[in-house]
Amino acid sequence: MYFDHNAGGRVRAEVAAAIEEALRQPWANPASLHYAGRSARDAMEAARDEVAELLGAEAAEIVFTGSGSEANNLAIRGSVAAGDRVVTTPIEHASVLRSCEVAAEAGAVVDLLPCDEIGRIDPVAACEQARGATLLSVGWVNGEIGTVQPLPVLARELADLVDDERPLLHSDAVQAVGSVEIDLRSVPVDLLSVSGHKLGAPAGVGALRVRRGVEVRPLVVGGSQERERRAGTENLLGIVGFGVAARLARVERETRGQRVRTLREMLWGGLSAAVPGIERVSPTDGVAGTLSVFLPGLRADALLVALDAEGLAASAGSACAAGAPGPSHVLLAPGYDEPRAESVIRLSLGSDADAGAIGAATECIASVVRRARGVAA
Repeated sequence: MYFDHNAGGRVRAEVAAAIEEALRQPWANPASLHYAGRSARDAMEAARDEVAELLGAEAAEIVFTGSGSEANNLAIRGSVAAGDRVVTTPIEHASVLRSCEVAAEAGAVVDLLPCDEIGRIDPVAACEQARGATLLSVGWVNGEIGTVQPLPVLARELADLVDDERPLLHSDAVQAVGSVEIDLRSVPVDLLSVSGHKLGAPAGVGALRVRRGVEVRPLVVGGSQERERRAGTENLLGIVGFGVAARLARVERETRGQRVRTLREMLWGGLSAAVPGIERVSPTDGVAGTLSVFLPGLRADALLVALDAEGLAASAGSACAAGAPGPSHVLLAPGYDEPRAESVIRLSLGSDADAGAIGAATECIASVVRRARGVAA
């Protein structure tokens, strides 16, 4: 019973087959000029086309990175300098918040936007607060509670500002891509981060969309790879897999989203009936596969250990924050106190979920909660 897809899932069969085929090819370094290098470069550019198509971007705007976190670092640290101002939200992924901290240590000013009880910002107020800043960074979907930010509205509000008051807009879309519609031809986001392993590609490959005309300073310097925006020989096998995963995500997004949302509501319906006192944390209009719940009187860490012993994998938030002391910053920012925040678990569904898995998970969680509370079945 695997309910931690927001942290990562298994490599899709179609992706694994493409990578296996790639392993048989006589490929070389994509930067080499001989036939083997050209073949490798062609495969890499075909994958770049697929990632660009998924986002509604141009292939030349896609920079391959080693992860979504690296893409966030490149977007923020590559565009903000001493004396600049960056505006973000308090519920961002750790890679965004830590990048902002590094920018602040180098002399930048960091401002945080207010958010409501589910972490959602007011796009009009956000636009006003970001007026004159260098960069505004707002994650499209929060990976812990599933809140979808109003990025299209925010982008339109920013577009109405005069040039010298309009910040660059960056969005961490790692948890959004493949689940919500993203078309950068109609939503003017300048910098957009994505990750392959959230789509069924292997871990170790991500991408940053850098809108044509926007410059970012490379974090990794050396060769001229990725149009001098990220030096180092590209992870060709990971990129090939990312391309296949991007194509599948584009084709399947709508039908997958409807199916997973239905299963999520089935899971919530079962839990709300079987577990006394349980409360829903994730908004009903949140991203399809995320369901965070509050279990009063129980600590999430102990509950997750007990669930794992029964064969159910879940989490208490982002895998990148696992092991960090204290409760999740994502829950504290909208107003949860520490004891309440420490009693929230996240169940995230993937496309391989079915009604049988939902039923088994519901029964497992209810049983573990009863034992933890000392209640007879």
